[in-house]
Amino acid sequence: MRVNVMVGGPHDLIPAEMIKQYRDEPWIGVDHGATLLLEWGITPVAAIGDFDSTSPTELARLRAVLNDIEVYPPAKDFTDTQLGIMTAIKKYQPDKIVIWGATGGRLDQELANLYLPLQDAFSDYLSQIELVDRCNVIRYFRPGTYSIHRRPGFDYLAFVNLTPVTGLTLPDEKYPLVNWASTIPFSWSSNRFTSAVNHFSFDSGVVAVIWSRD
Repeated sequence: MRVNVMVGGPHDLIPAEMIKQYRDEPWIGVDHGATLLLEWGITPVAAIGDFDSTSPTELARLRAVLNDIEVYPPAKDFTDTQLGIMTAIKKYQPDKIVIWGATGGRLDQELANLYLPLQDAFSDYLSQIELVDRCNVIRYFRPGTYSIHRRPGFDYLAFVNLTPVTGLTLPDEKYPLVNWASTIPFSWSSNRFTSAVNHFSFDSGVVAVIWSRD
């Protein structure tokens, strides 16, 4: 099962046309993300957060429509996004978690969302988490050998080691790489596919692969 988590990030970065393709799947609304879903005709199965970005009128509407809504105080141990992912895992044990609206806006929040899969609470789901916005699709990988597929309209490809990495090899991308290692995070950006399917491998660490477009 695939579960979608809508975070209330900048509206212009959320691809509404893509979201509507998955309207019949389970959705969890995080703070103002729950209101956005209602505006797009999607009733989330749950809403969670401190709702500091949601007006009293919007919150009242959510309470009237949803059976499952959890309101937390602003001072708490977890971010709203973390709470949303925890809810997805606890309620559904999904095969895939897609996070929408988690990028753009405040850089500290964007970085917190980017690094979220590395945290102990989510590491078992690292390879099942995907972040999507209008210009980017981000997936996470553990050591191994992989095939990756070109996505229509996404011209660029990046490989970002989020932890120390060894053996990173890009054998058939436009800009190849052989047995690369680093002790610090680094982004091999603006690469490109050379065919419908390309490949990469690495021996240790965690790598984020980003499909992107301007």
